[in-house]
Amino acid sequence: MNLINYPKIGLTNDHKVFISFYINDKKIRLYNGKRINSKLNPNDYPETQRLQQANILAAEVYNYISKGGVLRTFRKQSAMIGKLSDLEYLNMALESKLNGDYSDKYKKTLQYIYRYIVDASIGSNITLEVVTSILNKYTSATSYNTLRRHLHALLNAAASKGMEPRDLLSNKSRKNKAKLNKPFREIRPVLDEIRGFNDKLFLCCLFTYGCLLRPHREIRELCWGDFSSDLSQIHLSGHRNKSGRNRIVPVPACIREKLIKGEECRNIFSGEKKPYNIDYFKSLWSKYKAQSKILEEHQTLYSFRHTGAIDIFKRTGSLTKLQKACAKTVNVITTEAISVYNFFMAF
Repeated sequence: MNLINYPKIGLTNDHKVFISFYINDKKIRLYNGKRINSKLNPNDYPETQRLQQANILAAEVYNYISKGGVLRTFRKQSAMIGKLSDLEYLNMALESKLNGDYSDKYKKTLQYIYRYIVDASIGSNITLEVVTSILNKYTSATSYNTLRRHLHALLNAAASKGMEPRDLLSNKSRKNKAKLNKPFREIRPVLDEIRGFNDKLFLCCLFTYGCLLRPHREIRELCWGDFSSDLSQIHLSGHRNKSGRNRIVPVPACIREKLIKGEECRNIFSGEKKPYNIDYFKSLWSKYKAQSKILEEHQTLYSFRHTGAIDIFKRTGSLTKLQKACAKTVNVITTEAISVYNFFMAF
């Protein structure tokens, strides 16, 4: 049980009343009952009645905290005294994650997990049965493992906020067979077919192959301000790519010839300030795949990136140059790596 000294009544120079008390040698001053979930606000009353209402508030606060009630810190969700429920700690963890520098997809997944747990929980504590039920919604090993990782991150964040640590993730990850993004043996016929199907998908494939960028975020979100003035380079900051590092990527001449620079703030595909939705190229690829006469099984948008990497290695025989071209371990593409791009075919 948490004990406090009985609150004292105070008065400010502008005749507002408050109560004050100490918790763990720290002085607390309250002007109303919000922090104990009370609607009482003595300063809403006429001045002649405020002292009387302040005494009522003092009694409420003393009884509430003495019985183990939670007193939250000022303007924060954490508990100064008492213990929050599992769901309250989970909400604090979610808010912390949403304020972090994470992708929109990651944040949406965490919000989905939080809403499901809140809806499925009986009472305010999180049980193993609730956690298991959300995981068992997925038969795909990939989806199951992805959700499990996100759930683990959220529960760990809640534990760091003060939630009692418990074994809520005894469910083991499932074995998942890797899917192959099969490279193209002959890339020119595929690109020609895609060019006839959709110009924007064609340009996306060229960037994926010729610049080794990832299609669904790095390429989809490109705006003209990401390019140098002569369109010979693309500059991406760390939060715009998977590696988390700043990248300067050379643009082959075969791609530059197909670009007409627009306003810096506009997306190169949508022509607007906002890019197309995250599934834009995924949907285009599905439509193209359904009508393609030459596409083989397991060939995807990422097959262009794999094919481009293979071409660099074939032409140079150097894994170091390939590593530099992929720009995963360096901040900028070196002159040596830029020369590798000059081997690309013109389309």
